[in-house]
Amino acid sequence: MAQPPAALPRRADRDRHAWVAPTVATALLTVLGPAALFLGGLSVMATDSCGPDDCSQALMTSLELIYGTLYIGGFLSFGVWIAAWVIPWTRRWAALRAWLAFASLLPSLIVLLLVFTLPAP
Repeated sequence: MAQPPAALPRRADRDRHAWVAPTVATALLTVLGPAALFLGGLSVMATDSCGPDDCSQALMTSLELIYGTLYIGGFLSFGVWIAAWVIPWTRRWAALRAWLAFASLLPSLIVLLLVFTLPAP
């Protein structure tokens, strides 16, 4: 007697730990995101001693990178973070899910790195 075809997909391929990487990224983003936004917003005070016209070109370039990363990186970070949550929770997508979760942290980490390494005015 032949076996009837399976009506539902097999559950064996489902990744039981698929929630870990997006959850860790979410927890880190709740700390890193506001910190990057706050410190990135305060970074303009580095020009208080020299004024925006007399500051070094390296400082002004760093500030432009900070604000560009805050603006564009916020949208990219959100999109990649959402993608880490919504891709299928199967083992096939486990590596991509982990990479997406890590990539969602990059804009905040870049802003914090730039803020803490601002050149002299």
